[in-house]
Amino acid sequence: MKITFLGAARMVTGSCYLLEANYKRILIDCGMYQGSKLIKTFNEREFAFDPRLIDAVVLTHAHIDHSGLLPKLVKQGFKGRIHSTRVTEELCEILLPDSAHIQESEAERANRKGMRAGKPEVKPLYTVDEAEMALKHFEPHIYNEKIELFNGIGFTFRNAGHILGSAFIEFCITENGKETKIVFSGDVGQPGQPIIKDPSRVPQADFIITESTYGNRVHPVYDREEELRKIVVEAAARGGNLIIPAFAVGRTQIMLYYLKKLMEAKRIPEIPIVIDSPMATKATQLTLMNPDEYDDEAQTIYNKDGNLLSLPQISFTQSVDESRALNFMPSPMIIISASGMADAGRVLHHLKHNLWRVDSTVLFAGFQAEGSLGRLLIDGAKRVRIMGEDIVVKAKIQYMEGFSAHADKNQMLDWFKAMEKRPKAFFVIHGEHDAAFNFAEELQRNLGTATAIPQYGDSVVIDGTEWRMETSHLIPEELPEGQELHEALRKFERDIALYKTRIEQITARDSSKTSEIRKKLEKAKKYVDEMLKNV
Repeated sequence: MKITFLGAARMVTGSCYLLEANYKRILIDCGMYQGSKLIKTFNEREFAFDPRLIDAVVLTHAHIDHSGLLPKLVKQGFKGRIHSTRVTEELCEILLPDSAHIQESEAERANRKGMRAGKPEVKPLYTVDEAEMALKHFEPHIYNEKIELFNGIGFTFRNAGHILGSAFIEFCITENGKETKIVFSGDVGQPGQPIIKDPSRVPQADFIITESTYGNRVHPVYDREEELRKIVVEAAARGGNLIIPAFAVGRTQIMLYYLKKLMEAKRIPEIPIVIDSPMATKATQLTLMNPDEYDDEAQTIYNKDGNLLSLPQISFTQSVDESRALNFMPSPMIIISASGMADAGRVLHHLKHNLWRVDSTVLFAGFQAEGSLGRLLIDGAKRVRIMGEDIVVKAKIQYMEGFSAHADKNQMLDWFKAMEKRPKAFFVIHGEHDAAFNFAEELQRNLGTATAIPQYGDSVVIDGTEWRMETSHLIPEELPEGQELHEALRKFERDIALYKTRIEQITARDSSKTSEIRKKLEKAKKYVDEMLKNV
């Protein structure tokens, strides 16, 4: 058998892995690339395989970086079934059409500008209708159910504790008379998250394909509820709005959970809390409809109140007009809006209207990818560009890393240490360069197990419990690796942010230098344009 790594290799997005065994071709996840413009261009590439020849997809969870290219897969000829948990299917019914709507809107906006400039037509990756078509391929399952996928290929979904419905996958494959157990971790949640259950114990396996999102970091140990209380109290005292960019699925519901507890205990002011995201509204409703997914604490609250997230101060917007009207409502208020990294969605509208206000607060909770607006803001950017407009940053920027839905380095290590028997090898994926390499070293040091950090297109060939790596031929060795280019561009982005700060400081001291600096910037731009033209 062979596993080929076709996404989230030395990066945290675009999860996709091709498993070939017993003459069958199975995809584990088919995710969209999210983050910088460079990374997003990966979505336009042709698949490294023929979608018509894929026999099945097994999906770990609904997040778009794991599910977002499924409509493209179906559009290009995939005819098989998409296997997932029941709640993952329900979440995809929300997320995939929404993703399609965003792409249709972006294509429409690009074409309005492009037509005037004589540029060729931009088409969306897929339409809402095509997303709906992909949903017809789903086949839901329950946790811990042994599923015979094909002859000699079976799998089981185990609770990953990441978001509702999330799973890691235990494959049991018999080929040439030899049995091999392989675990795909998907995204593993950190223990103790509100609402959802902790990750199930990882079973014995011969090989593990593991995420490493926080492979070089440890979540700070502190009282998240108390920290949130302090931020809300301070934000309310400042008199402005508290803007919380939050993922529609998972993070929004956790925020509501804590805010409800704090407000009912009268530990924060009773100010309006607005969920400004139709997708988050739907995801919240779905959360309320699945109490069987709750952990013990959430079950207790649900059994007492009958509703986990209700509060008179909480309201939900639907229309764009309702969203815009929030700008004319009196402060303070708490606005929770997608997306979590502030890359798209209604939250951009609220950041545009609040970042320049000295009395406003912006709270980021959880991982912010390199190149995202969220990362730029927590890294201290003094000016950002939103919706074609330069916005000065005067609002207070807060960051609560402990809210991450991902297990950290030590939590992942503890998870693996609990296994009765060590695997033959770990394949470390879904982590930025430093995180992946650090986690691989930690696995070797703590478990004494072989590790590999595949690049895009690399494969592992497995025969029973024996294995060997095959170097990718999709990216020729003589060319600079895509990841190296990505790293260079990320550094360039960071340098630009520092340059902007330095320029602002210079002109603040001596405004007469503004014209000179502007001319030098124009020269630098011309140089870069000319350089790229000649590449």
